[in-house]
Amino acid sequence: MALDFEKQGGLVPAIIQDAVTNKVLMLGYMNDESLKITRDRGLVTFWSRSRNTLWTKGETSGNYLEVREIIEDCDHDTLLIKAIPTGPVCHTGSDTCFSEENNPEEIPTSDFLFYLEQIIHDRRDFPQEGSYTNHLFSRGINKIAQKVGEEAVELIIESKDDNKDLFLGEAADLLYHFLVLLTQKDVRLGEVVEVLKGRHSR
Repeated sequence: MALDFEKQGGLVPAIIQDAVTNKVLMLGYMNDESLKITRDRGLVTFWSRSRNTLWTKGETSGNYLEVREIIEDCDHDTLLIKAIPTGPVCHTGSDTCFSEENNPEEIPTSDFLFYLEQIIHDRRDFPQEGSYTNHLFSRGINKIAQKVGEEAVELIIESKDDNKDLFLGEAADLLYHFLVLLTQKDVRLGEVVEVLKGRHSR
């Protein structure tokens, strides 16, 4: 079913959500033309009701919203756009238009691996020049699996000494490369967790 622009006078609200942190960033409005530009350019473009014109978020500030996914709601009159912000979203300089921080450092420790997994997925699907993660993906599954093995061996070797900082560093390296391997295999960390839950007994 086509998006219903007529229900609200030619416009539909577009909720913008950070594709990695899931934080709601802002709300804007789109018409058919701005949605087409958003799809074609990959940058969120709105229809300004106050200026009666098209505007691409970030065209003056440089703080663009890079589109990752566009989803219609069940009534086909609202959009959810998942995007990656390249800077503060609000014109006031805040991370979001709701005065909330969108800072990875605020993510609870228990959720951080899932946050990191999202970043790795984003790097795979939207490569960035100079990214070490993209370098790993470019080498293919054999090299990634080999790297996980190397990191595991380094962790084992470090476990035999008493330097906690070095041990933690190697443990972090292993977890990171393990997440890259999962992503290359199109397996989610949550699936692994479900296996562990299934094995768990009180």
